[in-house]
Amino acid sequence: MRSYQMFINGQWVEAVSGKTFEAFNPATGEVNATIAEGGVEDIDRAVKAARNAFESGPWADTTPSNRGRLLFEVAQELRNTSEFFAEVESRGNGLPINETRHIAIPSMIDVLEFYAGLATKIQGETLASPNNRFNFTLKEPIGVIGAIVPWNFPLMLTMWKLAPALAAGNTIVIKPAEQTPISTLELVKVFQEVGIPDGVINVVPGYGQGAGRALSSHTDVDKIAFTGSTHTGKLIMQAASKNLKPVSLELGGKSPNIIFADANIENAIRGSMFGIYFGQGQVCAAGSRMFVQESIYDTFMDAFTNKVKTIKVGDPLDPSTQMGPQISLQQLERIEKYVASGIEEGATLSLGGKRSAPVNNGYFFTPTIFEDVTTDMTIAKEEIFGPVLSVIRFKDEQDVLEKANDTIYGLAAGVWTENVKRAHRMIKGLKAGTVYVNTFSMLDSVSPFGGTKQSGFGRELGFQAMDMYTETKSVWMDLSDDHLNWYGI
Repeated sequence: MRSYQMFINGQWVEAVSGKTFEAFNPATGEVNATIAEGGVEDIDRAVKAARNAFESGPWADTTPSNRGRLLFEVAQELRNTSEFFAEVESRGNGLPINETRHIAIPSMIDVLEFYAGLATKIQGETLASPNNRFNFTLKEPIGVIGAIVPWNFPLMLTMWKLAPALAAGNTIVIKPAEQTPISTLELVKVFQEVGIPDGVINVVPGYGQGAGRALSSHTDVDKIAFTGSTHTGKLIMQAASKNLKPVSLELGGKSPNIIFADANIENAIRGSMFGIYFGQGQVCAAGSRMFVQESIYDTFMDAFTNKVKTIKVGDPLDPSTQMGPQISLQQLERIEKYVASGIEEGATLSLGGKRSAPVNNGYFFTPTIFEDVTTDMTIAKEEIFGPVLSVIRFKDEQDVLEKANDTIYGLAAGVWTENVKRAHRMIKGLKAGTVYVNTFSMLDSVSPFGGTKQSGFGRELGFQAMDMYTETKSVWMDLSDDHLNWYGI
């Protein structure tokens, strides 16, 4: 049995309360490790350490170029230990090992390298001014960042916040999800080994009601960055509003994935499968509503369903596994309730809809397809966060745009068509932060990612993310004394 302490001010420490909790392996139901459970006092210790590191000491004096070098060194060490982190992540949240090896961990490292390179490229502007003054702007770090990270891609989504925050010169307090704290605690060890100054990164595991709420409402935290459910995002906004700290939210989704009759059918099948079943469907941008044009509906669905039947569900550490377990028994039961709702409201369960044969008592569910779905059904409106696909017929562009946009969410959308003009019309008409054309669920460090409507606000990744971790200071320098006469002086 392994045990982990929390990381505060460069030290591994127990919780002030002495409490601990257990993190489980979702593939087996067994305990992965015992973790120190942070609370209000621990968050306060971490925030004070982050504040001290930001205001004085080595980090405050570190040049942008040296910040970038340090981050590059961490990235290189992560490349050297990528197999270790892939296994840690797969044991922690059930992602198939091929997805952690080839997607999650490489993406995490790429993000770190991208922002390491941006550390020296955070620039203000010289403004057009009259001859009697000089105006310019400075881009400065915000201060202490509070980062609250979900369980579906712990390392990757931690790095989405950690890398730009540090590149800009901020310090950070991270509250990982209680289901998956281990990989983040292992990650911070690498930063410590490379030489990150004490207090720059602090990790306080715990529950939302304790550590999460304390971090969101702390008066000395300058900004909150959160990825998770829309419901929790609203609670975080309420907590942060007590002292008006800025908040960036990457929240839930019910993303439409639209298949036109002129699409490359084979590509659309493979891409749509990845769009919903990647990560066991536990992906905020998952294409969980698939719209298929009437003229190809029967042909497409027959081929699509047969392909989905070949998905191998099993041990996430087996390289042949394509879909691992759900994160927890609670999530498994949540999915079952949605399946029951779909059947009760009149949708046709075409495939799956039940727990998969257990592998060592893990939390496995079958790839599931519902047909004859209408936009007013619960399974078409609410985020299930599991491998459940709702399929809806459509007639033409206008019909599908109305149906696709009939949602409170606006994170992502997908369009499959060989018609370039149609693709551009759909891109313009779809209300989503990201629109994929002839692909789905792709990510790149250079491409900003975020949502509209109740999928949140702010953009992670790309140059745009630096705006969330810097403030603009406007500077006026008077070059003449003539203005004093205006005041009669």
